[in-house]
Amino acid sequence: MLRCMEQQQINDTAEQELKKLEFRVSELIQTCERLKEENRLLREHQQQLNEERLNLLRKNEIARTKVEAIVTRLKAMEQQNA
Repeated sequence: MLRCMEQQQINDTAEQELKKLEFRVSELIQTCERLKEENRLLREHQQQLNEERLNLLRKNEIARTKVEAIVTRLKAMEQQNA
């Protein structure tokens, strides 16, 4: 009888530990899913920022070319008037 009660306590303890483990695994799965989504959003945002950066670099190059052309014309006008 005592042996049976001890075995029941061991089983109850093991079941409690198993339930705790199941809960922890469930929490980890939820955390993993949340992090996957967060990672996806961050990658998407990074892609948008990279595209914006490229666009700004192109605009900067166009502006630089225009300024260089203006400077060249101003120098040519200056030489004509000299």
